[in-house]
Amino acid sequence: MPKLTIDGKPVEVADGTTILEAAKEIGIRIPTLCYLEGIQAIGACRVCVVEVEGARTLVASCVMPVAEGMKIITNSKRLRDARRTVVELLLSEHDGNCQTCERNNDCELQTVAYELGIKNITFEGIKTKADVDTSTVALVRDNGKCIKCRRCVTVCNQVQAVGALFPQFRGFKTVIGPAFGKDLSTVACVQCGQCAAVCPVGAIVEQNHIERVWKALDDKTKTVVVQTAPGVRAALGECFGLPAGTLVTGKMVAALRRLGFSTVFDTNFTADLTIIEEAMELLSRLKKAVKERQPAALPQFTSCSPGWIKYVEYFYPEFIPNLSTCKSPQQMFGAVAKTYWAKKVGKKPDEVFVVSVMPCVAKKFEATRPEMNSSGVQDVDAVLTTRELGRMIKQAGIDFVSLPDETVDRVLGTSSGAADIFANTGGVMQAALRTAYEVITGRELPFENLYIEAIAGMEGIKEASVTITDTVPEWSFLEGVTMKVAVAHGLGNANRLMEKIKSGESIYHFVEVMTCPGGCIGGGGQPRFTTDAVRKSRIKAMYKEDSGKKVRKSHDNPKIKQIYGEFLNMPLGEKSHHLLHTKYTSRSRV
Repeated sequence: MPKLTIDGKPVEVADGTTILEAAKEIGIRIPTLCYLEGIQAIGACRVCVVEVEGARTLVASCVMPVAEGMKIITNSKRLRDARRTVVELLLSEHDGNCQTCERNNDCELQTVAYELGIKNITFEGIKTKADVDTSTVALVRDNGKCIKCRRCVTVCNQVQAVGALFPQFRGFKTVIGPAFGKDLSTVACVQCGQCAAVCPVGAIVEQNHIERVWKALDDKTKTVVVQTAPGVRAALGECFGLPAGTLVTGKMVAALRRLGFSTVFDTNFTADLTIIEEAMELLSRLKKAVKERQPAALPQFTSCSPGWIKYVEYFYPEFIPNLSTCKSPQQMFGAVAKTYWAKKVGKKPDEVFVVSVMPCVAKKFEATRPEMNSSGVQDVDAVLTTRELGRMIKQAGIDFVSLPDETVDRVLGTSSGAADIFANTGGVMQAALRTAYEVITGRELPFENLYIEAIAGMEGIKEASVTITDTVPEWSFLEGVTMKVAVAHGLGNANRLMEKIKSGESIYHFVEVMTCPGGCIGGGGQPRFTTDAVRKSRIKAMYKEDSGKKVRKSHDNPKIKQIYGEFLNMPLGEKSHHLLHTKYTSRSRV
């Protein structure tokens, strides 16, 4: 535990702690641009420099570990001048267009420049040439705005194990992007949006659907309905200054009505529907393997996360048969809204315009997949990220924080607590086991408060097992079977898990994978900046939402029972297969 002083204050921290981390512990904020907590500390931007007594030069606090007896200064004229110089140099080549940039007032470079009191750019020179890549459905890249901090490179390669972005060339000519200057659409990019979530400027942003939605709301020939994913309600408040993890479900619904949506529904309804179909699909595979002793595609992988689906299509196409054929809740909602609900209100599928509000950037890609048109037209017409909804609310002049709480429309809005925790890593697994276990045994899952602690939390790969006893007669062949499950979040963790499954080192019956760290609550479309502390706050909020509901299991949702009775007939039936299930295709370049 080295003892040192920072700005005259005594500090004692663990060995290996950096100066940046030590300063944070005593409430001193040192500005950074390239640093990512727990992921990247490369000292590239030099904005975080500090003075260390005895050192010949200023040192980057994000990479310098503390030492016994260190005397550190974080605020002096020398430091302010050095930081200003660094930021002015960045601004001198930054083709920012700040007034019209999507990141205006949400830009870390802009914030640091303001905090340093920069009013004029001392240096004149060539700016980086703007090269805008709009080739993908979900993301837009603009190299003219890139400050070469390499955050996106670190996230894409180390966290997500995708490897679509790399630094190329040197010095002023350095370019961050796909190899050989290619567009994102030509490489194995899963469009997860984690690069956009960590980019400090506007070099990578989501494809903006705001104007598309305004246009639909102004079109009197369209019935515009909106669905909201569970992870949005625990994060949207951050766009309006509320603490991370503040549940704003009621205010969100009120805001959506004031924006002009005729009907406000909840993706949680089709999350419950997904659980019914996915749980029964798992049981049908177990029946085939255990009772009928035939080859079955086990483990079954969840299929709610579109970035994960694309990752399998690119890197593990041999496991495509193991993917659940269930569409994601977003896509199930689109299909049901344009058929079941449209018929109830006397509308044709093409007269209904479905807008999704999602914490996920990849949902924009998923909505455009050619197979997602089981209603006869594109099932989901536009996808807003949580950030985009926040901007729309501000554009409309709505005082979000002062709004009263309102409730969603009930037909496609009633949901269980199991649906809420879809937003969290491990949540889909928790929800599916609540239903599958009760179908097999006729009893509730034997865990306190219905939570399997082993698959909750932020550990990258989690495992659990549930032994089945005292089954109902129909499922007696599963008596004594220990169901082994695994959960991974972040595609880097998924990659490690897949390699263990592929080699035979690990054997499971059911595996949940979420593309983004923490699950959907850490999605690429959530308010910035998402740290582990923010993720944990949002996760806690979603578990609170679940535990506070009277109905906490998907199969107990009365509206789910109603839609099967009136429309779908039975899980895995002909109509369910047509509307709620899909198939995937290899994208392997090998």
